[in-house]
Amino acid sequence: MPILELLQAGHAGRLQSTSLQLQAGERVVLLGRSGAGKSSLISLCNGALQPDRGRLLWKGQPLNQRSRRQRCQLGTLWQDLRLVEELTALQNIQAGALGRYGWLWAIRNLLGLLDPGSCIDCIRQVGLGEELLDQSVQQLSGGERQRVALARLLHQQPELVLADEPLSALDPVLADDVLSTLLQAPGCLISLHRPDLIQQFDRVLGLRQGALVLDKPPGEVTNEDLAWLYSES
Repeated sequence: MPILELLQAGHAGRLQSTSLQLQAGERVVLLGRSGAGKSSLISLCNGALQPDRGRLLWKGQPLNQRSRRQRCQLGTLWQDLRLVEELTALQNIQAGALGRYGWLWAIRNLLGLLDPGSCIDCIRQVGLGEELLDQSVQQLSGGERQRVALARLLHQQPELVLADEPLSALDPVLADDVLSTLLQAPGCLISLHRPDLIQQFDRVLGLRQGALVLDKPPGEVTNEDLAWLYSES
């Protein structure tokens, strides 16, 4: 059974009706010009954007009928990171586990009463210095903020990672580190503007003017496919 399915799902003005199946353990890259619908597809897949037609299924059932804990099996790394600016780096990372706990746990996190030990492995995976954990994310550099968001995602422990342009505005070394970490997830769907990286994935999807027009293994994607995908006409 596919882990995630879009069944003729779409949204007026953003994405044409699209059917898509993602299997457990797949590493999928999503390509397309700016405005092609990549962010909309990511938002449909995680439930942030409700389809005005069709359905979204997670493990065979509508995502909006799943429990909060089950919905948190889907994790998203947003392009704008969506960190809570007023909280410390540690509190933001801890928040990744909110779906596994209740509101009492969330209040304890805000008050700084939780044991930070559960976050240490995530922090080390993203190369974030422990000395930064008590700082407000407002004080962090762009690269440090990116690592905080990635550590929060790892702490969530999702079964499927959705990432919307996670390498944009990153220097080459940090971009390589972030992509390497994302590819270690149990499964992922990552939108990129980097056709040169497709060989690191199992499957390539291409969007053009809101329509899914390409779905191939990376070894079958031709230069002609890419040229057409990114052409204006």
